[in-house]
Amino acid sequence: MSFGLDAGLVALNGVGPALAKKLEKLGLYRVEDLLFLLPLRYEDRTQLRKLGTILPGERCLTSGEVLLAETVYRGRRNLLVRISDGTGQLTLRFFHFSNSQREQFRTGIRVTCFGEARKGPSGLEMVHPEYRLLRGDGEEAVDDSLTPVYPATEGIQQGRLRLLTDQALKLLASEPPRELLPNTIRRRLNMPSLAEAIQYLHRPPPDADVKALKSGKHPAQQRLAFEELLAHYLSLRSMREVASEVPAPVLPAGAELVDRFVSSLPFTLTGAQQRVVTDIQRDLGEAHPMMRLIQGDVGSGKTVVAATACLQSVAAGVQAAIMAPTELLAEQHLRSFTDWLEPLGIQPVWLAGSQKAAARRESLAAISDGSARVVVGTHALFQEGVSFDRLGLVVIDEQHRFGVHQRMALRDKGGDAGQPHQLVMTATPIPRTLAMAAYADLDTSIIDELPPGRKPVSTIAISDSRRDEVVARVRSACAEGKQAYWVCPLIEESDVLEAEAAEASFHMLTEQLPELRVGLVHGRMKPAEKERGMRAFKDGTIQLLVATTVIEVGVDVPNASLMIIENAERMGLSQLHQLRGRVGRGSAESHCVLLYKSPLGQLAKQRLSVLRDTNDGFIVAQRDLELRGPGELLGTRQTGLPDYRIADLSRDADLMPRVQSVANEIMDRHELRSAIVRRWLGKAERYAKV
Repeated sequence: MSFGLDAGLVALNGVGPALAKKLEKLGLYRVEDLLFLLPLRYEDRTQLRKLGTILPGERCLTSGEVLLAETVYRGRRNLLVRISDGTGQLTLRFFHFSNSQREQFRTGIRVTCFGEARKGPSGLEMVHPEYRLLRGDGEEAVDDSLTPVYPATEGIQQGRLRLLTDQALKLLASEPPRELLPNTIRRRLNMPSLAEAIQYLHRPPPDADVKALKSGKHPAQQRLAFEELLAHYLSLRSMREVASEVPAPVLPAGAELVDRFVSSLPFTLTGAQQRVVTDIQRDLGEAHPMMRLIQGDVGSGKTVVAATACLQSVAAGVQAAIMAPTELLAEQHLRSFTDWLEPLGIQPVWLAGSQKAAARRESLAAISDGSARVVVGTHALFQEGVSFDRLGLVVIDEQHRFGVHQRMALRDKGGDAGQPHQLVMTATPIPRTLAMAAYADLDTSIIDELPPGRKPVSTIAISDSRRDEVVARVRSACAEGKQAYWVCPLIEESDVLEAEAAEASFHMLTEQLPELRVGLVHGRMKPAEKERGMRAFKDGTIQLLVATTVIEVGVDVPNASLMIIENAERMGLSQLHQLRGRVGRGSAESHCVLLYKSPLGQLAKQRLSVLRDTNDGFIVAQRDLELRGPGELLGTRQTGLPDYRIADLSRDADLMPRVQSVANEIMDRHELRSAIVRRWLGKAERYAKV
């Protein structure tokens, strides 16, 4: 071939501009990209199965002689072809066929076919199998390697992708991609070369360990996953390196304002909180931006720690901004910061998308002229048109809901003060290996101690066939002066369906509990309506609050001691743990009831038993990572995690300590580092330059 792996796809036989456009949907632009389009699974066409040995559900290659072929009409036209090899029979069923195709299947002709066997009305059948007619004494052809099944896109057949990867693999043999992992590292980690791994994964030999390939744990897969994880990790570390060279305002520790605030609190900071405050004060005193993540379980007191950082900023003459992913959570922060800071002569300013035009203009003016020393809001804070006077600190709550580029947008708001310090918080405890991958650009502090007096929440799982017992429990709790949540979680990715489910439960409970004051809060309400509902619940005028998962984070009602969660079996552990954390915030014994629909699957049983057994968010998070994967752990709609082509963080988390170690070895080798990042992140490399 007269071109290399860097050539555009139109260099390949059979690829014109139209096909090249379709291939772009799979992220394929150059010939080398085809090498990194790994199969999703494999089909075994290396051996011919006897018809008598095939079981329902198996995909296999088989062969037989046509006994009969007939067109039948059962609701719609079917072509049924019965074949036999002496050990058994199989029916091939076609819904779409031509007359000439029907005539091909003459009695006595031999046919080889591949497909999934399933039970039919008269024994095993294959629906629309791939097939080939054998002429004369022709041999049944079998493949000499497992057949790859690639990610598909509209208008591109598997056969076409195999032909294209065949051409790319020919080039691989004569011009392998550059080996970016140094030989010393590969030998130490006992990894195959990149070219060996790619060749093996595209065309595994007949004796390949299919079980290992299916699980993603084959050494060839792990070799590529390792390099991809390394690229993402190096990219984040590079971002960190760039940030450390940018000037930031020096905010000295020991501010009298911070001491006044801490001494005014009606409680003493825990040892863990004091330790994290010290970490932050040290960071803020540096001339480069703090980039720190605070992890803490539900109710561990992260917001108070963030308030000390904001006051250290105000004392040094710069502004602090607190950003939350939802208006409900941002409003909660506004209330907390107002209660804490007003006695100190500081009035927090509010900025959110729902503000009326006049109020928004007032907020923007105060932010711009510097009279707003502490600003609380949603993502509206980093939109164009928001201009800070001297922004010195950005606090981001529930960091994983935003994503890297949104965090970057706030960095640019520092103005004359330089780049602002960043403090990001999450109430989703993250296992160490996942934190390495997701937050390599951040230092991490953990608040691993709950305030004194907090009692663990007792958790039980009950079938929804016992719903009447649960309703009675709500009645008795409210009769004792307590309050309760009844949560209807997201069943499908639809705010409409979620709201309908909550409204149905609201009407049911209002009817069954006429003596109680029942409220409703869901995501499709206007912010003012939600605010009224939450405020009424917090003030105690509502005894039972029916809600969707909008109350998952941030809502603090100490008198609420009972949490009912419907359809708990459909939810991730960490989200259930977050919801459970809405109760147990006062001195009363608190309870969480997980209502599930029977029968429970094995995975759901495991999840619910974890919640029954522990209140420790880090244990819950580790089990969630193992059972559901990182996307679920960090929120199904989160944007913070990068897309991986090959690596899977739940499967490959154990690679992260070695990834970190190798990254430390090659961070100073700038050309090698950028080559690894460029290979795997391509255009996303811009993050490393932000």
